[in-house]
Amino acid sequence: MDTTSPDPLIGTLLDARYRVEQRIAVGGMATVYRATDTRLDRVVAVKVMHPSLAQDAEFTGRFIREAKAVARLAHPNVVNVFDQGADGRSVFLAMEYVPGRTLRDLLRDRGALSVRGALDVLEPVLAALGAAHRAGLVHRDVKPENVLITDGGLVKVADFGLVRLLSGADGITETTSAGTVLGTVSYLAPEQIQPGLPTDQRVDVYAAGILLYEMLTGAKPYQGENPMQVIYRHLHEDVPPPSLVAPGAGAELDAIVAAATSRDPGARPYDAVELLAALQRARRGLTAARLDAEPPASARHSPLHPTTEATSVINNPVERTSVLEVPTMLLTRPRPYDEPAPARRARPRRSRKPLIWASVVTAVLLLVGAATYSLSGALYAAVPAIIAQTQAQAVQSLDSAGLQGSFNQQFSETVPAGQVMATDPVVGQRARKSDPVRVTLSKGPERVPVPAVAGRSLEDARRDLGAARLTPGTVTEVYSDTVAQGTVIATAPVAATAVAPDAPVALTVSKGMKPVPNVVGLSKDEAEQALREAGFKARAPFLSLGFGKVTKQDPVAGQPARQGTEVTVTTQF
Repeated sequence: MDTTSPDPLIGTLLDARYRVEQRIAVGGMATVYRATDTRLDRVVAVKVMHPSLAQDAEFTGRFIREAKAVARLAHPNVVNVFDQGADGRSVFLAMEYVPGRTLRDLLRDRGALSVRGALDVLEPVLAALGAAHRAGLVHRDVKPENVLITDGGLVKVADFGLVRLLSGADGITETTSAGTVLGTVSYLAPEQIQPGLPTDQRVDVYAAGILLYEMLTGAKPYQGENPMQVIYRHLHEDVPPPSLVAPGAGAELDAIVAAATSRDPGARPYDAVELLAALQRARRGLTAARLDAEPPASARHSPLHPTTEATSVINNPVERTSVLEVPTMLLTRPRPYDEPAPARRARPRRSRKPLIWASVVTAVLLLVGAATYSLSGALYAAVPAIIAQTQAQAVQSLDSAGLQGSFNQQFSETVPAGQVMATDPVVGQRARKSDPVRVTLSKGPERVPVPAVAGRSLEDARRDLGAARLTPGTVTEVYSDTVAQGTVIATAPVAATAVAPDAPVALTVSKGMKPVPNVVGLSKDEAEQALREAGFKARAPFLSLGFGKVTKQDPVAGQPARQGTEVTVTTQF
């Protein structure tokens, strides 16, 4: 929350409906406020474009496109947009209010995350982006500031302010003009920086790879004293393997980061759905120890990785969306200023016969190449985008491309049952038409029933839970008049409940009948109270009733007895 200066909007009523109450955040294009929708009596987030940009028709159009684009998406990991309007000089969006904090806040507080923590954040982010990509939308500003984490741990992607339709419909064109970059420098894909190059959903894949690197290492891969240095590194350097800083990342995540952040868009996963499938495959191969291993202390607190960047305001590590002019010289790797141009040497006159033969050979090779290429078109075809399709839809798409599929099924916690979650070869790669494309369909989340272990010994119950691929959880011991000592009384969750594999199951075990407390040496009243609190009754025969201390009890102290059993006490006269 930013409260450094008075804000004239706080306390006002936008569009006679939204009462602005508190400033939450300030970005490069807009300010976000907490507000109350007075018509529906609910808390919302109101995003108000900066007045200087509200006068610009292009920015206003982009702002309105955000509302229209996100309104299409009905996904639990996307921040909902409710309304769009204007009030005087204030152009605004009314959105779902997400209490919690941003991923940037989390990284600032603790630096690098464990592998499990990083995947738990990135998987829902990719699920949200995948839904957008399947709807024909590209986010184009994926960064930690736009990833919200609720108090309950739900992850949501916000701020589709630079959204673009893949189809180019509705008059939406490239946002980047020649020499101009619009976005957040640390997360820009190379094709977003170079004027004239087309961009598609793979710019989000690139930013997600940067995001994964940052979560695993606690730092962005490209640092610089100014934005131009960072842009240059995007264009001319590969993202280093995260395992160099966080060894727990391992080769699997190194490979995913390398693929997602490839400077060649064609070498990246086709979209966020394909990247999510790759991430889930890698996760299944990681042990619990690797998933939960804490990153190095230097990465957790990041003293070696400065958070204040060239695009940051002093004492504010948040990197905002910005418009930058990119010098043409940055788009090509220059020769050092002190390197002389290579000298031209005179070449001796040669016979023309080798040139003639070379021309003949080249012509033959071209003819062979053309024939081979034509033949390859008959033998090979690119795997179509069938991720998230049903089996029937995938069969139709493959058939249209001249391919056939071989289908198998796997469980998935994030891909709905019946939808395609992966292909081999991957989408976009060429496949031989005579060989089937291996297509993996989701079976939905895997669930196993809790076995009935009541009445079994604790050792046997633990063995049964392990055989059912469940984890024996905490053990609570209680007294029981009906269940023998050491025997399981109940489980939580109860038997037959369907739970995820490896889920913990708590066990309640009998301690047997309760032992009778020792009341010898107590007064009659004290003995009665002690026995009553332990669940027993005191009985004092008339002939044994005195006024002194208890000298004898039956049953004796420590003997197991049922609750409610009468204990005979004898007192001194």
